Amino acid sequence: MSGRAQLMWDEAVTGYDFGRDHPMDPVRLALTRSLVGALGLDREVEVVAAKAAGESTLRLVHREDYIDAVKAASADPATADQAYGLGTLDDPAFAGMHEVSALIAGQSVGAAEAVWRGDALHAVNFAGGLHHAMPGAASGFCVYNDASLAIARLLELGAERVAYIDVDVHHGDGVQAAFWEDPRVLTISLHEHPRTLFPQTGWPEETGAENAEGSAVNVALPAGTGDAGWLRAFHAVVPELLAQFRPQVLVTQHGADTHFEDPLAHLAVSLDAQRAVQMACHELAHTHADGRWVALGGGGYAVVEVVPRSWTHLVGIAAGRPVDPTTMIPEAWRQEVYARTRQPAPRRMTDGRWPVSWSAWDEGYDPADRLDQAILAVRRAVFPLRGLLA
Repeated sequence: MSGRAQLMWDEAVTGYDFGRDHPMDPVRLALTRSLVGALGLDREVEVVAAKAAGESTLRLVHREDYIDAVKAASADPATADQAYGLGTLDDPAFAGMHEVSALIAGQSVGAAEAVWRGDALHAVNFAGGLHHAMPGAASGFCVYNDASLAIARLLELGAERVAYIDVDVHHGDGVQAAFWEDPRVLTISLHEHPRTLFPQTGWPEETGAENAEGSAVNVALPAGTGDAGWLRAFHAVVPELLAQFRPQVLVTQHGADTHFEDPLAHLAVSLDAQRAVQMACHELAHTHADGRWVALGGGGYAVVEVVPRSWTHLVGIAAGRPVDPTTMIPEAWRQEVYARTRQPAPRRMTDGRWPVSWSAWDEGYDPADRLDQAILAVRRAVFPLRGLLA
């Protein structure tokens, strides 16, 4: 197996553009790729442009009538059918929508194939992680669910156990839905509580279908949760479940919208804590999945201050060359940011909170604490189903 990491990138993915006033500005992808280059990380990975996902691949997750609706809206946005979630405020139709959505999906599928076949140990597609798309509908800025398609392709290639960890601030509802009845896939989502955030799903009681009980895991975090609480919750739930499940591949989604600067949500996580979870996922892949790791992007709407730095850290970790948080950002990149966005760029690869500290669950918990209540709820709901002590 090659130890080299792959970075999935095709400039055309920046055409995933819902329009000028939409929060999902594709400049976040272009700036991330540029920062990866400015820090020399693209010399540490194999940069690969995979082909777009074809219709047979898309049908691994998505219904044929939905794919047809996306194609129709892509050819003529004025005909978008809102019954399929297209032409809405969240998912406006645009010309070429099918082609670029399939291209992003193709990068994630290509990443999964490379890791499974041993062409790479790790593969990153930060344009992916579009985890809200359902089998028959667009949702939450997501047209095709590349994360689900990557997992489905792994199963098609013969994988028997795939674990999916989603640390986006929003519940990974589309991936959970795709594998709700499939015990071969363990989906773990840490997200802001559904009482206070879209998509209003991801309750700890959602544990999978009757024939797959315990295969869906939902950690619903109180609004306002910061670094120490976020890391405490991650480490109180994820490692034990992976040790029990023994995945052959780890697929992770790293939405950057948990950040305290993000305009669309209410967690208070720093860039440094995001980096800590990325490093933990890398370590968990090596501990439990022979190093096989597919890492995806996701949400993130602080498109200058947060997203490029967070996902550049992800690329560095996957490449085996983690970026030191104290690293100064090259002036050329900062000038590019201002030229593209007229916004000032960050100066360092940190929010000044590294190293991030947190307290381990096995050191004791407080049943009156809201965060610990959230952790207890998911452990009690899922752990017994997997033969673990809650």
